[in-house]
Amino acid sequence: MEKQIWIAITFIAFLLSFTVVGIYSATQKQNTTTDYLLASRNVNPWLTALSAMATGQSGYLFIGVIGFTYKVGFSSIWIPVAWAIGDYIAWWLIFKKLRLVSQQTDSDTVSSFLGQENQGQKNQGRLITVISALIIIAFLGTYASAQLVAASKGLNAIFGWNYQLGIIIGAVIVVAYCFSGGIRASIWTDSVQAVLMIGSLWVLFIVSLIACGGFGELWVKLNAIDPTLTNWIPANLAWGFFPYFLGWVVAGFGAVGQPHILVRGMAIDSADNIALARNIKFVCGQMNSATAFGIGLTARVLLPDLMTSGDPELALPNLSIELLPAVLVGLMLAGLFSAAISTADSQILSCSAALSQDLVPSQDLVPSAGQSYRKAKIATLVVTAIVLAIALVGDNSVFALVIFSWSVLACGLGPLLVLRVWQKPVSVPVAITMMIIGIIVSIIWKLGLNLSSATYEVFPGMAAGFFVYGIANFLIKPKNLSKE
Repeated sequence: MEKQIWIAITFIAFLLSFTVVGIYSATQKQNTTTDYLLASRNVNPWLTALSAMATGQSGYLFIGVIGFTYKVGFSSIWIPVAWAIGDYIAWWLIFKKLRLVSQQTDSDTVSSFLGQENQGQKNQGRLITVISALIIIAFLGTYASAQLVAASKGLNAIFGWNYQLGIIIGAVIVVAYCFSGGIRASIWTDSVQAVLMIGSLWVLFIVSLIACGGFGELWVKLNAIDPTLTNWIPANLAWGFFPYFLGWVVAGFGAVGQPHILVRGMAIDSADNIALARNIKFVCGQMNSATAFGIGLTARVLLPDLMTSGDPELALPNLSIELLPAVLVGLMLAGLFSAAISTADSQILSCSAALSQDLVPSQDLVPSAGQSYRKAKIATLVVTAIVLAIALVGDNSVFALVIFSWSVLACGLGPLLVLRVWQKPVSVPVAITMMIIGIIVSIIWKLGLNLSSATYEVFPGMAAGFFVYGIANFLIKPKNLSKE
């Protein structure tokens, strides 16, 4: 009981510090929609990098990746490696141009950027904006609910609280600072949480590796449990290793379809600082992936019963209780909670932007800044309530929820965003067809053909979107592609 009290004290202290940082950020705010949604496009590259890393890795890293590594062993390494390559390529090719073009078109949200509705007088992109906003609310909302589930899993493992209570606590914390400070509060708290994520993962990895007897003993013990755990190449790949690896590279490139990550690129203070942010994000992200991979392996040795009588996705909190003193268990729980909440807050804000700015237009031809700002804040409350409801009644598998939502967003929004960034002409019917076909192909690939284990569904889904554009480009003169 005494240990749990100290865990709770440490955990609560960290949560209060995040909330204070988020609320303090509100003292720097301007009461405008652009400031609420993009922090007036004035975010430091270090904060951009750390927040993008934290919101991208999320509870998926602390719960999903560690649990997956626990189950399959060394062969899981190719997912984070391939993902990192694809993500780096996305930041290298797309994000600098995104920062420039989004400001040129005065786009505060991803959906308005896709619609390009402020270019021309006929507002032809309105339908694109509405459809993309619906996609964002539906699937990014599901993604956010997975983060609340991840946070609740940590609380359940350490305190024995039911999932519902943990989900509600996470939602309340998100509202506390996002409602007051908008995206600036999200970015500031994400950056603090990113540092905590890095530190907490390193602490547990080092301690658990020592408990296993070092790298050599870890290998020997894993091989004794199950020889397949020490295989570097995944077993039973239907099409071989290269299509499998390439699929996960494209999955990483799928960051171009994730609104909660894209807004970081749109909010940075200068397009010239994207390269610095990209490199910081890459280094910090790889440190986290490496330590999470190591923790998954050591947990399989130290906590073998989770495979048969527990939940492998709870490896991190259970390993923390087994190996660490109370204060450090509180640190680990705060790190896990931070990873989840740092993503949930960003996703909720992206959904609220889609709802308030794109899906529910103002009745006034030229809405006042104050009216638009109030709509954005009210939408944050509405979206949080929707996400909370999904989390309370939905599936408890964080890995499955995140992977599915990521793929649909990447396939539905990614190809069109790439074309918009490179300012290629796309007509309204072609753009809508690209979004719909991309999503349909990814879902059929996963649920109908069951081929995701051969190559991840983002690859065929995004390829289908680009294929639609290619066919349209072949059949229609390029100068007419931007016309209705």
